[in-house]
Amino acid sequence: MTAGGGTEDTRHTERRVPATLAHRVPDLGALELLLAVARLGSLGGAARELGITQPAASSRVRSMERQLGLALVDRSPRGSRLTDAGALVTDWARRVVEAAEAFDAGAQALRDRRDSRLRVAASMTIAEYLLPGWLIALRARRPDTAVSLLAGNSAVVAERLLAGEADLGFVEGVSVPPGLDSVVIAHDRLIVVAAPAHPWARRRRPIEAAELAATPLILREKGSGTRQVLDAALGGLARPLIELSSTTAVKAAAVSGAGPAVLSELAVGDELTLRRLVTVPVEDVALRRDLRAVWPAGHRPAGPARELLTLTRSGNG
Repeated sequence: MTAGGGTEDTRHTERRVPATLAHRVPDLGALELLLAVARLGSLGGAARELGITQPAASSRVRSMERQLGLALVDRSPRGSRLTDAGALVTDWARRVVEAAEAFDAGAQALRDRRDSRLRVAASMTIAEYLLPGWLIALRARRPDTAVSLLAGNSAVVAERLLAGEADLGFVEGVSVPPGLDSVVIAHDRLIVVAAPAHPWARRRRPIEAAELAATPLILREKGSGTRQVLDAALGGLARPLIELSSTTAVKAAAVSGAGPAVLSELAVGDELTLRRLVTVPVEDVALRRDLRAVWPAGHRPAGPARELLTLTRSGNG
């Protein structure tokens, strides 16, 4: 109510949001056209230089004039010339285009530096049996890219990626480590193997989960993808006879007759062919696993990392 008892007229005024710079300033294409008109004295010549039609060039100039609220070009049968305002705008446009060229050169330098190296972190099985072929294929495509490879278990791969010490990783576990995005690139199967002289090498009845869990095994260390899959299959009940930090060491121990081992099928092809190891049949034990490429969440691989990822999924190598 007002002092005189009347009703106050409440007015709602809307705030006008100022147009952003992108709406007030012509785009780079329009500025490059204006510079070409100034240099050539011809709208048609400027259009030909930039690879556009003259009507398109005329339309772009008119749109720029409307956007700025200024007449920039006088057109006549003898050609096109800049107005006084157009000459001043052209000087400013030249600085903007030069700044854009510097921006583009700087971005290209960053891309060149990124593309000059590729840091890969991979769990042991992938590093030893799959990555060499992929990296040879990448080398054929990018001979100038220097590649470094850190091999470790899946937990180490995650640590390196999250610390910014690797551009792309490969893991073998049952789940994706926190903080990483992933894609499945291949599949693998773990198998139980033993030396030919081991009692399991001669048995015909498959090993069941309870017996496998009760038997001391030569195993990879905690944190490895191989160990994660086995622990998941046996409910965490696997008993280590020896824990070793590399696939090669586990194979050597198994070949020596120290005991049965659980290894990737990819890792024991030669040993099985040469009968240095034999496969022990198992049943009701889920030993299949996905092999994954991983990278920090929200940061899709780019440059050589993206190309390597493409190679892994296309079957090259």
